[in-house]
Parts: sequence; structure tokens; C-alpha cells
Amino acid sequence: MLSDIKLPADLRALPIEALPQVCSELRQEIIREMANNPGHFASSLGVVELTVALHYVFNTPHDRIVWDVGHQAAGHKILTGRRDAFPTYRHLGGLRPFPSPDESEYDTFACGHASNSISAALGMAVANELKVKVLKGENVKDERKVVAVIGDGSMSGGLAFEGLNNASSTPNNLLIILNDNNMSIDRSVGGMKHYLHQLHTSSLYNKVRFRLANGLVRLGMLSDNRRQKILRFNNSLKSLLVGQQNIFEGLNIRYFGPVDGHNVIELVNTLRQIKDMKGPKLLHLHTVKGKGFKAAEKNPTVFHAPGKYDPETGKRLEDIQN
Repeated sequence: MLSDIKLPADLRALPIEALPQVCSELRQEIIREMANNPGHFASSLGVVELTVALHYVFNTPHDRIVWDVGHQAAGHKILTGRRDAFPTYRHLGGLRPFPSPDESEYDTFACGHASNSISAALGMAVANELKVKVLKGENVKDERKVVAVIGDGSMSGGLAFEGLNNASSTPNNLLIILNDNNMSIDRSVGGMKHYLHQLHTSSLYNKVRFRLANGLVRLGMLSDNRRQKILRFNNSLKSLLVGQQNIFEGLNIRYFGPVDGHNVIELVNTLRQIKDMKGPKLLHLHTVKGKGFKAAEKNPTVFHAPGKYDPETGKRLEDIQN
């Protein structure tokens, strides 16, 4: 199935029921290619389902996906017209190790690992809002969705908090996806790690709130000003009921999750539900670094960038030689 996907438009032509198989084939492709063509490995395995879901739901490259951690983008490169060139990954004159606008129109921002996806994506979202406002709806296709993907420890960076701060006070419809795998290169530490571990909200609660908000909008009873007042009241009430403060909703950023980041059909359905919501929003995913490759799941730190390895046994060439 993967051989028939040259670009994300081909992926979007598939029925949703085919996506688990696409994810399986994409994961095996990454495992096979990186065995003899080493690079950052475990992080890309952990976002296979997210990568497929994003390109399935959003109209890329018109819609923008901004990766924070460039070493998660192996699957993204394979799905965006670079599968045949993937054996040149990290080679001189070949594919670059991280996303780069010079390499592909699907790469919206040059990134390594700097906690900057929220700020970069916010700039794109605000620019789009201004453009649409100036055009006044004359060219609907100029409206674009913007998604910031942040994870692998990046949410603990100061620039991420600057981005959240600005997103909370600037008119925008940015979607932030927090890929929470409890890892950076090694295990995450600090207060943010413990906070995210405890953070939760009910999926039923999110569905009820979403449907209620849509109903109020259709009745003309939910303006932007009223939305902010209701959101603040709702956040206070929820904090009282569950005994838990939500830092994102405290910043007037709608929070959804956490959800299983390896259930691609659930991810697609969730993204479809929230992508058209007005205002900034954050989707919290739980994922496993190295997902689908036992050696990487067992030792994600070593398999962050393992060098050459046996794709069947998981034995690293360095270990075999020693």
C-alpha cells in the first residue's frame, strides 16, 4: 500500500480503515531503511500514527505542519514524495536529517530541537488570519490550518512557554499537538514531566462540550467575547470538580486529551472534530518512543540514534563487534 502513496493526496484518497496498514508499512520502512542508513530512529517510530493522521486530515502542503523535533520527521519525509530518495538520508547531497523548506514545500520550517514550533506556527496562523481579514472571504482557499507538533521534552523549553503565552493573547486558530512520550533523548525530568503525567480530562466531557459549543454557535448565542467568558467559567468549574488545575486552559487554550497516540483511527476522528474550532487549542497525546520495534521500546535512549543495527534482532553493529 505504501508504494502507491507518492504524496499525501494519495493517502487522503484511501478509506480510513486502510490507515492501520499504512502505519504498519511505514514503520517497517523506517526500521528497514535506518538499519544500514543510520540516523535518529526511535523518535520517528513513535509518531508514525500521528504523521499519517496529520497528512490524512489536513490539506498539506497548503495547510501547515510545523515540527518542533526534526528527528521525528522520517515518516513525514517518506509520505511527502521522498520515499525513493530516503536511502540518501543524511548523505552528502542527499536528504537532510531534519525538515527544510529548501528540500520540500511540505517542510514549513527548518527545525532541529529548539522548542520553537509553537512560536513559528503561531506566526503563520496570525499571518493567515490577517490575510483572510484583508481579503474578506474573497478567496476562501487562502485560509489555511496551522499545526504545531511539539514533544520529546521540548515543552519544557522556555521558548515553548513564550509561544503559549503569545498564543493565548493573539487572535489565532492554531492547533498545538503535544506528543508526550515522557522522553527527551533520555527520560524527562522536572516539574513539567510530573504535571503532564497527572493531567487528564474525560473524552465524554470533551465531546459534550464540543457539541454544546457548536449548538450555541448555530443559534447565534456564542460570540467570541461570550466564548472567552464561558471558557473561563468552565475552566474554574472543572478545576473545582476534579481538583486539578490545567495550565493550558488557564491560558485560554482549549485542551483535549490525553488520547492514545498510536490509535490512528481515533486520532483522525479527533483531529476532524477539533480542526475547525476557533481559537487556540492543544491536543495531548501519549506515545511510546521506539513504538513497534522491541529493542527500541526496551531501550529508547540507546535507540534514539543507535547507528547500524540488525532490523530482525535489534542487535546494534557496535554491540556485535564488541
